Amino acid sequence: MEPIEQTFGEFKITTDGRKMDVVAIHDFLSKHSGWSGNIPLEKVRTSIENSLNFGLFHSDRQIGFARVISDFSTIAYLGDIYVLEDYRGRGLSRRLMESVMSHPNLQGLRRWILLTSTAEWLYEKYGFARLPKPELYMELYNPAVYR
Repeated sequence: MEPIEQTFGEFKITTDGRKMDVVAIHDFLSKHSGWSGNIPLEKVRTSIENSLNFGLFHSDRQIGFARVISDFSTIAYLGDIYVLEDYRGRGLSRRLMESVMSHPNLQGLRRWILLTSTAEWLYEKYGFARLPKPELYMELYNPAVYR
């Protein structure tokens, strides 16, 4: 899949996996995310290698990220989405979401999955909603896996 890149002002969003700053992404996810504390660097590296990634950059500094796991036909999981705190309130999370949701290989999917405890207002703008029938969903969850 060919990388997509868009520039707006001093910011850039790219899907080029080679440009992702794995160390910066790991720092945020392991220390600041609240959902993957203590995740090992190698786990982050492997997750990036096996996903469609969206890196948000200010000049050459990675300041945001989103990761999509998909079969590119029926389903996609959106995860690890963030914008660094110093850059919030500038519409960058909206730009990042627009880039994800408009990606040509993610069109016509039957289902998107997102797990979040923050920014529901943002995701609702893109059609995400609470589960209409949560009794149909099951999960196997190990919150202590990185300890």
